[in-house]
Amino acid sequence: MNKILGAALGLAILAASTAASAHVDVAIGLGIPGAVYAPAEPVYAPPPAVVYAPAPVAVAYGDDDDWRAREWRERREWREREWRRQEWRENEWRERGRWGGY
Repeated sequence: MNKILGAALGLAILAASTAASAHVDVAIGLGIPGAVYAPAEPVYAPPPAVVYAPAPVAVAYGDDDDWRAREWRERREWREREWRRQEWRENEWRERGRWGGY
């Protein structure tokens, strides 16, 4: 009987070590019956009162602080200048039949 119990214990240890190396948890749980207490009913508080406040004031520090807006404006102005220059060149070509030195 002792040999069988020892063999069973040895196999259990081997199985536990194999399961542990495979990242599997082995646990033995013993439950003790006892009293079960239900939590009391939840108590709901009334919602907080709505408070109206004046709208926040927008503060602007100038155009130089917003580098993205400045970059966009500069690129738009450059595109407009280039468009006007191209239009002038095409007009010059149509009127005189030449590109005007470009």
